[in-house]
Amino acid sequence: MKPNEPNNSQSGLPLSQQGLNANAPINQANPIQPSRDAAAQIIRSQIDSLYTVSENPTIANVAPQPEPTPIENVNPYQKTHSQNPTLQNNDWSQYHTAWQNYYQKYYQGYYTYHLEKTRQTLENQQIATNSHPNSTPAIDNTYFANTSKSQPESIKASSNDEEIFDLRQEILGKVNKSATKIKKSRHFIPIISGIIVVLIFILLQYNRLIISNVLAYVSPGNIDPQNIIIDPNTDVAVGPEPLLIIPKINVDVPVIYDIGNDYASQMAAMTKGVAQFAIPGANSHPGQIGNTVIAGHSSNDLLDSGDYKFIFAQLDKLNVSDIIYANYNSKRYTYSVTKKEVVKPSDVDKLVYPTTKPILTLLTCTPVGTSVNRLLVTAEQISPDPNKSTAAPDTSKSTTESIPGNSQTFFERIFGLNKS
Repeated sequence: MKPNEPNNSQSGLPLSQQGLNANAPINQANPIQPSRDAAAQIIRSQIDSLYTVSENPTIANVAPQPEPTPIENVNPYQKTHSQNPTLQNNDWSQYHTAWQNYYQKYYQGYYTYHLEKTRQTLENQQIATNSHPNSTPAIDNTYFANTSKSQPESIKASSNDEEIFDLRQEILGKVNKSATKIKKSRHFIPIISGIIVVLIFILLQYNRLIISNVLAYVSPGNIDPQNIIIDPNTDVAVGPEPLLIIPKINVDVPVIYDIGNDYASQMAAMTKGVAQFAIPGANSHPGQIGNTVIAGHSSNDLLDSGDYKFIFAQLDKLNVSDIIYANYNSKRYTYSVTKKEVVKPSDVDKLVYPTTKPILTLLTCTPVGTSVNRLLVTAEQISPDPNKSTAAPDTSKSTTESIPGNSQTFFERIFGLNKS
């Protein structure tokens, strides 16, 4: 059934013949009814003509459709669109100019509007102030709020970035200005000068403490590899120069014998190596029965001369059974460490004791960098045969009250303090 088709027994008839007869008598009671019937009749005729055309294919002017192309013959890479028209340079220029004119007029109108509105607001506030001179004019925040809300988000973000940049530049400017003032200020000159003076004082007074502790761990020593002995009992021919060789702590140093045991003699001899400290009862030489005492610096002042100011900085690393060599009168004597102890500088009697063996005692100041105590390392001769040793002659006549130590410091020399 077609749309608007009445559901009655006359559905097969044309609409012009359904329900209305052109020759039907006119209803006299309703004079408008004939006009309505005539209009309805015209509409029905038009609708019938439309359905008649659509139901009769021979009447409809329908163009024949081409046969569809088989799918397998379609080239998927074939261009199916027409070539786009190429824009000329003049077209782009006109396009760009049109947009420029648009934005120019837009922003001109935008800022003109807000400028006029701001001017009007300021005039109103001025009028209010003149009419009430004792009152404080209120700031109209509505305008600023509305202006902020009306701005696009991109403009707001740009404004925030500019404000942050300006704030950073202002802070950097203040910092640079303050730094310039500080550089030009003379208030820090006395402080810096005082710090420099203190550092110089520390270096002069305590340089031996700083340097000796460093050298105690990093100094390679000056031992000659040819002087290292594999077999301590081997009788090796050596030169006439007196030497003290300690392989464990990498020491190979000249020994100065037969000097005085006073402080000045000891300090002068130790600028050339290590020195014999001979006192009555402890004045033997290598190969003789008795105690041969040899003193050396573990730390000394940088102002002092000599190349052996830290020669015994690692002496405390020697332990029992470590080997020590002493070259004397073109003969090498081998000693084995038997003990080590720390004594006071006044404990001279620790070096004097009866013995029937050739003994070697090495002494230096301890702790490293100070002259508070003395470290004594005692060793017994094991080669050549100690039983063939001769007695030591009694050649030492003078006595001393203390064991030699480091030289005076810089300030001790300036203020004339005595070295114990």
